[in-house]
Amino acid sequence: MPRRGRGERTPLNAEINVVSLIDVMMLLMIIFMITAPMMTGGVDVTLPKAVSRPLDAKSPLVVSITRAGQIYVDDVAVSLPEFRGMFKTMADRAGRQGVSLRADQQVDYGRVVQVLAIMQAAGVQNIGVLTEPEDVNR
Repeated sequence: MPRRGRGERTPLNAEINVVSLIDVMMLLMIIFMITAPMMTGGVDVTLPKAVSRPLDAKSPLVVSITRAGQIYVDDVAVSLPEFRGMFKTMADRAGRQGVSLRADQQVDYGRVVQVLAIMQAAGVQNIGVLTEPEDVNR
């Protein structure tokens, strides 16, 4: 390698060091992989298993019933009288896309029937009952 003289400049290096960019990208990917399952959450409900076809993910209104019988509209906890009073208004806002019902598999059947009756009395025609896919190969 020849030596440079006093007046000579060092040549410019026009390359971008991508190693640090790859490190940042990998770190972001790990963060998204860890936080993505937490974002789908909402109300903790163990859905019953059944053979069914998937529903559209566009249903804007989700009613959940936990194992203890607590009712949630989207992620807001409400009592049965509150649900009865506010559901008609919320269903009208949801429009024609319907309502999805998520009920824990251990919840009292009577509670599910009460909620379904309120939905039906509010004039909702399209009610989807959500389940976990059942393994049909067993």
